[in-house]
Amino acid sequence: MLLFDCNPEVDNLKHLLENGASVNAPPDPCEQSPVHLAAAGGLACFLLWQLQTGADLNQQDVFGEAPLHKAAKVGSLECLSLLIASDAQIDLCNKNGQTAEDLAWLCGFPECAKFLITIKSMQTIKSSEQSNRDHSVPMLRQKRSFGSAESINGKRKCW
Repeated sequence: MLLFDCNPEVDNLKHLLENGASVNAPPDPCEQSPVHLAAAGGLACFLLWQLQTGADLNQQDVFGEAPLHKAAKVGSLECLSLLIASDAQIDLCNKNGQTAEDLAWLCGFPECAKFLITIKSMQTIKSSEQSNRDHSVPMLRQKRSFGSAESINGKRKCW
């Protein structure tokens, strides 16, 4: 609990939660929800709780940043993992046109950037495979008859 006392994001988050803030309500002038604050503080336990209570993990603040951007800026691989596992939009851009990956590189967190690149690649492959399955032509199979049958004119026909 000593960590909580020295972290300003935690103080803000605790204040919001104590005052009954909605998980998706932007409570401050920057329109940052409790999910933004948890991700910005690298607080995976608070983030998980927020996600379990129905928080919008793609909600953007006044800077166009979603919680994924916040987690990338502070280098929280744990928060990034939680957000990705909860289906956060990985290619969402902020108002400067930057993705979470861009911010991870910019803020000096290459392990977070590489993680996001890997996830993006996996999603692209999965999407491509799904697209190929959806567009493939099903093979038509004919039933084979063994033996013979009579034709219309009464003659037997072998197949």
